[in-house]
Amino acid sequence: MTHDDLAFADVVELQRHLTAKRVSSVELTELYLGRLETYGPVYNAVVTILHDRARREAKRADAERARGRVRGPLHGIPYGVKDLLATPDAPTTWGAQPYRTQRFAFDATVVKKLTAAGAVLLAKLAMVELAGGFGYGDADASFTGPGRTPWNAKYWSGGSSSGSGIAVAAGLVGFAIGSETSGSILFPATACGITGLRPTYGRVSRHGAMALCWTLDKLGPMARSARDAEMVLAVIAGADPNDPTAVDAPLDTPRRKLRIAVLKDATKKSMPEVAANFRASLKALAAFADIAGEVALPKGPWGPAVGTIVDAEGAAAFRDLVESGKSRELRNADDKLGGYVAYATPAVDYIDALRQRAKLNALLEKAIAGYDAIVSPTLPTVTYPVGIGFDKVYTKFPGGPSLIAPGNLAGLPALALPNGMGPNGLPTSLAFLGRAWGEAALTALGTRYQRETAFHQQRPPLVKHLRAT
Repeated sequence: MTHDDLAFADVVELQRHLTAKRVSSVELTELYLGRLETYGPVYNAVVTILHDRARREAKRADAERARGRVRGPLHGIPYGVKDLLATPDAPTTWGAQPYRTQRFAFDATVVKKLTAAGAVLLAKLAMVELAGGFGYGDADASFTGPGRTPWNAKYWSGGSSSGSGIAVAAGLVGFAIGSETSGSILFPATACGITGLRPTYGRVSRHGAMALCWTLDKLGPMARSARDAEMVLAVIAGADPNDPTAVDAPLDTPRRKLRIAVLKDATKKSMPEVAANFRASLKALAAFADIAGEVALPKGPWGPAVGTIVDAEGAAAFRDLVESGKSRELRNADDKLGGYVAYATPAVDYIDALRQRAKLNALLEKAIAGYDAIVSPTLPTVTYPVGIGFDKVYTKFPGGPSLIAPGNLAGLPALALPNGMGPNGLPTSLAFLGRAWGEAALTALGTRYQRETAFHQQRPPLVKHLRAT
C-alpha cells in the first residue's frame, strides 16, 4: 500500500490497517501532517496545523491500543475541524481578520467527543469569513484566500466549510467537521467530490461553535464515504447540558427496502452533465431502493425566509462587529457592507419570516411523509471559477427547485454524494433530503449507492504549486 493509498482510504479502511498493525496512529498522523503542510497552502485549506496536539494524541492512541484499549471506530484516526470550533491550542479565527487572534480556553463539545473517542485532531481548517453570514459574492472571502477545489485549482472549493471539503478531498485528513446554515456542507461536498452529511437541527451540540444563526446552524461530518459519515455522526451526536437545543435521538436504520421520491423538475435548467449524471444515479438507486414517483417542492418563499432569518440573527450575533465598524476589516467587498444591510433588517420582517417558516415547514413535512428521502442533484452546476462574481457565471443554468433552503429552514437532514464528473474536470453530486432524525436511512442509501459505484474513490490530480495566470 502506497502513502497515497493510505491517505485516501476512508475511516473504515484506516481502522482496519490500525487494527492489523500495518500502520500506527503516529505514522498516519505524520503522513497527514506532511500533506497538510504540502498541499494546504496550495488550495488555501488550512488556518493552523496543531503539530504538538496531534502527535500527543496519536501517541496516546497507540499506547492505549498496545494495552488492549480501543475506544471505538475512530480510535487513532486523524481529522480536522472548521475553524469556527473552539480549541485552546490555537486561535479560533472564524475565517475573519477581526478575529484572527481570538482564543478560547476550552474544546468545543464536538471536539471533546471526538477526543474521548480516540480521534486525533490535526488542524483548524479554513472557512469563508463568518461562515458567509454577511453575503459574500465571490470566492475570495477569507483571510486565507479563496478556497480552491483539488479537482481544478482555478475553481472554488465551495463554502463556507471550504477547508473541510478540500482537506478530505485531497487526502489531508481522515475526515473533517463542517457546519451548515444554508448549504455550507452540501456545497463544498459537491465542489470537492466528497460525502457531506448535514444532521437534523438539534442532533449535534453547537457548544463552542461560532454562532451565525441560532435557529439554523448545524455541525456535521465531511468524509470520503457515507459509512464514514455515519460513524462520525454517531460519536458527535447527542444531548449536551451546554447546548439546550441538542437532544438524544436514536440513529436506527429501517430494516426494510427504503422508499425514495425524486424531486419534480429536479434537473430543470441544469447543466447537461448534471442532468445526465443524475439520471444514471437514479438507475443505480433503482437496483436496491423503491423509487416511488416524484414529489413537488411546496410553493413558498423558501429562500427569502432563510435570507431574512440569517440576516436578523447574524446581525445580532455580530452586533459588536457591525457597531464598532470593524466589519470594514473583512476581506470580501460584499461582506464589508453586508453586515450593515443585515443590521437594518426590520423586526417585523424577521417575525413574518418565522411565521412563514412554520407554515412552510409543515408543507414540507407533509410532502416528504411516506418516504425515507427525496433525491435531487445537490447543485444544478459544477462549482464556480475563482475570480469571477457568482452572479456572472452559469447564467444559462439557474437550475430548478432546490432542497437546500427548504431542508435548512425545516432543520431536516441531508446527505450529498459524488455521482460523476462535469465540465473542466469538476465533480457533480446528488443529495438525499430525509425526515427529521432520519440520518440513518440517508447513510444506508449512501453506503449502498457507494457500494454500487466508485465515484467516492476517485482521487483529484493534486498539484504542489499553482501556475501563474
